[in-house]
Amino acid sequence: MDQLNQLRLVWEEVLSIMAADLPERSFDAWLKDSRPVYLDGNTLYVEFPNEFTKDWVEARYVNPLTRTLRQVTNRDWDIKFTIPEGVRSLGAPSIIPGRSTASRDWGEPSRSQVPEEPAPAQQPQRIQTPRSSALNPRYTFENFVVGNSNRFAHAASLAVAEGPAKAYNPLFIYGGVGLGKTHLMHAIGHYALEQNPNISVVYVTSETFTNDLISAIGKKSMVDFRNKYRNADILLIDDIQFVAGKESTQEEFFHTFNALYEANRQLVISSDRPPKDIPTLEERLRSRFEWGLTADIQPPDLETRIAILRKKAKDDNLVIDQEILSYIATHIQSNIRELEGSLVRVIAHANLHNTPLTLETVADALKDILKTPAHQPVTIEGIMGTVADYYSIKVSELKSKRRTRNITFPRQIAMYLARDLTESSLPEIGEAFGGRDHSTVIHAIEKIESELKLDPSLQSTITELISLIRRG
Repeated sequence: MDQLNQLRLVWEEVLSIMAADLPERSFDAWLKDSRPVYLDGNTLYVEFPNEFTKDWVEARYVNPLTRTLRQVTNRDWDIKFTIPEGVRSLGAPSIIPGRSTASRDWGEPSRSQVPEEPAPAQQPQRIQTPRSSALNPRYTFENFVVGNSNRFAHAASLAVAEGPAKAYNPLFIYGGVGLGKTHLMHAIGHYALEQNPNISVVYVTSETFTNDLISAIGKKSMVDFRNKYRNADILLIDDIQFVAGKESTQEEFFHTFNALYEANRQLVISSDRPPKDIPTLEERLRSRFEWGLTADIQPPDLETRIAILRKKAKDDNLVIDQEILSYIATHIQSNIRELEGSLVRVIAHANLHNTPLTLETVADALKDILKTPAHQPVTIEGIMGTVADYYSIKVSELKSKRRTRNITFPRQIAMYLARDLTESSLPEIGEAFGGRDHSTVIHAIEKIESELKLDPSLQSTITELISLIRRG
């Protein structure tokens, strides 16, 4: 047996000892995928799958690993950490071009109605607040299925839960609907409370934050409002994109953010897009959201979708053939919520009709979801309508001569999709987009193809748009 193989056996023993001393979720996230790759004298080089994991282990586990290696081999070692050559740093995750979502109409007080921020000397008195406000017991790290699409966001969330306000503050998680952002936020709260039951964890949506603000103004109870949010040890704010355009809410959240950050309290924020793509968000908030770590979640790949279904079946005490799980996972690709909902629908269909679970039963149960596009022909107008809705712009703007990026990029995507999803010629596509010539269409297609090569995560946006277009 060569030296490297011997080292790998030794490292397996080191990991088994570490696994006994660490929570399973921590071991799986940080150490499980490590392996020795090189020996130089008394220096052992250990490889980790990405730079984010390497840096975290380097900061937290180098001494325990060194002691354990010394214990196993009865000699002194230096351990150096590395990552595979060519692996992109996960500390700078890729950006998914964001979906513009229309602002919800739940009302917003005028800025003049909000009482002025008290001077620094008038900090609200520390009061007892709910320790686990609104946390869903089902959303824990143990119940979160990790795959390539969410591994970075999961690791970042676990890092924050293990060391609130010590790792990444704020943590900003973004991704499409139903991909697990809320699950991770609740998991952070649960884990932190397990480690320290005396801390205060507050989870709210941005809608609840706005409604609480409106109520506090009406009842003249701004001190109570500020105590609730600014005395939290961990504040979890979901769907922050909905504060866009709400000046008073943004004003109040700005001061809430500052108060928590300066008091060394943890903020975790989620959105359906990265901070730079949230329209009408004040620049001072945008910059603060980017102070810490930004992590994206993408739609799960096939293997992860199968794993999610397998876990859902196990949790519900169901025994389902792999063939059936694979069929569902292959045909339902948009998000986790729809994936799990499809499994529930299939089980209910089989029970109601008293039929065994076969591929035919599954296909019949999901026939409305899996309608072939032949019944809903894709048109250029339909594509433009879907893309315009997705980015909260008007179809007329897609056809216009405007060249600002918030119009140009959706227009290029729409042209790219028109080429792929319709039988229209390039001149016909150009004509539909305000009488443009075919060379403009070619440029748009080449631009999107180039963007896909530079940023593969753009594919998730394209996939979601295709799904929306085909559903009509």
